[in-house]
Amino acid sequence: MPATKTPVRLKTRYVEEVRPALVEQFGYTSLMQAPKVQKITVNMGVGEAKQDSKMLEAAAGQLAQITGQTPNVRLARKSIANFKLREGMPVGLAVTLRGDRAYEFLDRLMSIAIPRIRDFRGLPANFDGRGNYTIGVREQIIFPEIDYDAVDQIRGLDIAITTSAATDEEGYALLALFGMPFINKPNPEEVAAEEAKKAEAAAEEKAALEQAKAEQEGEQAADKTDEDSADDESADGEASDEAAEEVEEGAADEAAEEAADEAADEPAEETDQ
Repeated sequence: MPATKTPVRLKTRYVEEVRPALVEQFGYTSLMQAPKVQKITVNMGVGEAKQDSKMLEAAAGQLAQITGQTPNVRLARKSIANFKLREGMPVGLAVTLRGDRAYEFLDRLMSIAIPRIRDFRGLPANFDGRGNYTIGVREQIIFPEIDYDAVDQIRGLDIAITTSAATDEEGYALLALFGMPFINKPNPEEVAAEEAKKAEAAAEEKAALEQAKAEQEGEQAADKTDEDSADDESADGEASDEAAEEVEEGAADEAAEEAADEAADEPAEETDQ
C-alpha cells in the first residue's frame, strides 16, 4: 500500500481560511482571483568564495539544509578590478522554491525562524509595488536546521516572496492572513504619493537633461555663428584691402602718366625757344 502524502499545513490553511477571507475582503467573483504564493527565492552571497572554494561548499551545504533543495551557483557576469573579481567567479547561491516546498519553507520561516531573531519587533511592510515582499535575514543560524557549533561564519540571506497579487494591499493581506508578523500596514495614499514623487523626480531629471541638451546645441549654434561672422569679416577685410590696393595702383599709374606727359612737354618747349 503506497504511503499517503502528508498535507502541507500552510497550504491547507490557504485553501480553507486564507483564500475565502481574501475573496470576502476584496470582493473577488472567483476563488481563482485570490492572490497566492507563486514562488520563494532564497539568495546567499558568497563573495569570499573567490579566495577559498571550501567556503562555497560550506555555504551551499547550509543553504541546502535551510531550504531542502540543492542551490544553484551564481557567477559574476563581468570583471571588476577594484573588487578583484573576474568574470565567471562564484558570487552567490540561489534556491527557488515552488508549490508545497514554498509553503513548507514559509511555514518554518514564520513559525520558527523569525521568532528566533534577536530583539525582534516585527517586519516592515515594504512591498515592491506589485504585491511582492522581500525579507533580509542577517544570520542563517536562526533556522533550526543549522548547527551553530558547526558554522564556519555568519552569513545573511535575502528571501523574496513572489505572489500573484496585483497590489501591495492584496499582497499584504495574503501574508498577514498567513501570520507574517508585520509592524505596519502599507498605506495606499503613501504608496501613491511615493509613486508620484518618483514620477516627478524622473520628469525633472528628463527636463534637466533636455535643457542641458538644448543649451549645448545653442552654444554650438552660437559658436558656428561667430565662426561664420569671423569668416565674413575676414572676407570683407580682404576685399577692402584688394580695393585699396587697386585704388593705390590706379593712382600710381595716373601719376606716372602725368609725369611722362610733363617730361615729354618740356623738350618741346625748349625747341620752340
